[in-house]
Order: sequence, then C-alpha cells, then structure tokens
Amino acid sequence: MATRNYEGKKFESAKAQNIVDALTVEEALQININGKPFTVSMRTPGEDANLVRGLLHSEDLINDQKFNPEIVLKKENEEGIVTIVNLNIPEEKLGDGYANSRSLLSVSSCGICGKTELGDLAFIGKTIDDKKKIDIAIIHQLFDKMKIRQHDFKQSGGTHAAAAFTIDGDLMCTMEDIGRHNAVDKVVGNLILTNKLSDAKIITVSGRISYEIVIKCFKAKIPFLAAVSAPSSLAVDYAKELGITLFAFCRDERATCYSNPQRTKLNKTDTKAS
Repeated sequence: MATRNYEGKKFESAKAQNIVDALTVEEALQININGKPFTVSMRTPGEDANLVRGLLHSEDLINDQKFNPEIVLKKENEEGIVTIVNLNIPEEKLGDGYANSRSLLSVSSCGICGKTELGDLAFIGKTIDDKKKIDIAIIHQLFDKMKIRQHDFKQSGGTHAAAAFTIDGDLMCTMEDIGRHNAVDKVVGNLILTNKLSDAKIITVSGRISYEIVIKCFKAKIPFLAAVSAPSSLAVDYAKELGITLFAFCRDERATCYSNPQRTKLNKTDTKAS
C-alpha cells in the first residue's frame, strides 16, 4: 500500500471545494539484527526485502555480497504493514558497519554520517576505474523509461524514484519511495537479490543528488549517476574522488557532467557544453 486517501479542502481562484487526495504512505520500519534493534528507516511500505538488502550493502553490514540473510517478520500494524523485521547474521558475516552503528534512528539511510572529509572515505576501498563510456544521447531516454514506471508518483506526486540500467540503457529495475535514499537502496537490494548487480552501470534518481547517494552508488560499484535536479557541492567532490561520472540537471534535453567526463561520448557533431 503506497498511498492512502485523505480528505481536504482545495482553495483556487476564490473558490473552495472538498477533495480526496492520494498521499504517499510513510511508515517506520525497525530493523533488528540478531535480536537487537539496529536502525529505524522511514520508508514507503513495499519492496521491504529490497530496501533491507540494499541498506545492508550500503551500510557495510554484511561482508559477503552473496550472503542473503532471511528476513523474519516480527510485527505488523493493524493495516498489515510490516513494522519490525529481524535478521540473523552470523558473526563471521557481519561487516565493519555493524560495529560502527551510529544510532537507532536513521531517516535517510546515510552511510557515512559524521564523516565530512574526503580522507575519511579511505576505509571503503578503491575508486571505480571503469573504462566504459556512455553516449550522452541516451541520458534522457533513461529518465523517460524511469518516468513511465513511476506508478506511485502518478497517484500521489509524493514519491521519489531510482532506476538501474546497463551501459546500453536497458532498464533493469525501478523503485519508488518517499525517501530518495530508500529508493536507491531498494534498487541496489533488488540487483543483489537477483544476482544482477555486476551488470548495472547507471543509476538515475528523480530528485537532487546529495553525497549519500554518491556513496550508495560507489558501494554498488556503479560508475554512472544521473539526476533530474541539482547536485550538492559535496556530492561532486565525492564523485570526483571516488571515480563516479555524475550528471545533473538532466531535463529539457540538457545534462551537465560534473565529474569524470572522460567516460562520456558524443555521437553528434554538436559539442556545445550544456
């Protein structure tokens, strides 16, 4: 259940009318690891298994990508929405992220909260050194493909979307959530659970790009990241440092590449900067 109907009164041109709007559902999901509360994610219910598996990956909670722990339902509310899940992870499979747990509440699923310098990222491994290039002409096709599958957004206007593609622009999966970070986690989780993560080369997001999104993309070893809206300065700094080609303002047949442009190619003679 991604939306819920709410009554309201709409005022327009000095007129008022009673309406019923579909609003995006936001509910808390508590994630327990080995019987102990680990974090709470504010998310849109649905695709919870993908969300949890993606979060485990981006937060470095599991040191073996092929290990997929069983997600055990612990509690659901009166509407049937899952509120608490438990994962049993053997000690030898726990990653460094488990020992470095920050707090119980995590509304944005940020993997490096508290780390504000690029030097602090040394612990997460080598930069992405992918040699493949992306044809600028397909960038806007990616967003068209993602938009068609934004079914929850069409109902409520209140969800973000993320999608994964091959280097040739073939859509692999699309996920929606009230949180941008959750949508990306759901995509990564789905790719892991379907053994397709290594084929994913591009992630698109429907909103802006913050540094957390860059980190999630890096953790998944996906070299291209593109967004409809603006990037933050820190997102660009991290993308440069971590070897990610970052595109932003991808709309109206325009796109601006802010990092690692050596992976781009133009098949047209028009090479004006966007």
